[in-house]
Amino acid sequence: MSLASERSARWAAVDIPDQRGRTAVVTGANSGIGFETARALAERGATVVLACRSVDRGNDAAERILAGMPDAALVVVRLDLSSLASIREAAEELRAAHARLDLLINNAGVMWTPRSRTVDGFELQFGTNHLGHFALTGLVLDRMLRAPGSRVVTVSSLGHRTGRMDFDDLQSERRYGRHSAYGRSKLANLMFTYELQRRLAAAGAETIAVAAHPGGANTDLARNSPALLRGLNSLFGGMVTQSAAMGALPTLRAATDPAVEGGEYYGPSGAFETGGPPKLVRSSARSHDAAAQQRLWTESERLTGVTFPV
Repeated sequence: MSLASERSARWAAVDIPDQRGRTAVVTGANSGIGFETARALAERGATVVLACRSVDRGNDAAERILAGMPDAALVVVRLDLSSLASIREAAEELRAAHARLDLLINNAGVMWTPRSRTVDGFELQFGTNHLGHFALTGLVLDRMLRAPGSRVVTVSSLGHRTGRMDFDDLQSERRYGRHSAYGRSKLANLMFTYELQRRLAAAGAETIAVAAHPGGANTDLARNSPALLRGLNSLFGGMVTQSAAMGALPTLRAATDPAVEGGEYYGPSGAFETGGPPKLVRSSARSHDAAAQQRLWTESERLTGVTFPV
């Protein structure tokens, strides 16, 4: 079935199946795409873990959801993806509280930051967007393997198309460009998804790995962009970008649509994939380089010290 003929029907939040009895972990759930993803899943009955760097902001997000849904089942867990120690603590908290996890939404991220390092010395965007989620996934995956129909959904970006995987300089030590570093981290998200799916399939696991991107969504992710661009966005952003709720739809479809298969990638259906209802889309040729995927996996294990049960 072709991309053009399949998954092209308009899909919206009302199409999310009943999620009662399921537990979903959403990283970066306190704002933007993550908040809208958490809210929509809670609305369909899921128990949602809001995994946020700031517990206060996580609690505030939970209160905003509860204001409209007093019966929502929400839990806030502190997770700083720029710290392997924090990731391990969060994973242990999740493992202690949940015998099974149905959804892991690897959503949180940073974009276009000035040159900076994580607590563990990784380039901030690569370390947070890719290595942090790689480590978290590996540390909780055994809880997902116990859950029929479980999914790991990792949020990439249109920016992955600018990414290059330079294995001789993954941490951008020789040369740093905030845009190129972001593109590399988003390319890594897709390569991780495809390699994880390959391993899950080889192990005969029911869990699948899927990716999504929000297109152009009006969130605060671009707060590190140049001042002129921030000013233009504040004036005209609403005209050229879609809402965070619309931007969350590709993630929600990847996470809940029964027709989704492992290794697929979802994004907006509009012009240049910047907006519109979600559909199955294609990622760059570089993202499908199997040898590079496997090399990235090996490097990620080495850098994080985390190995997977598949």
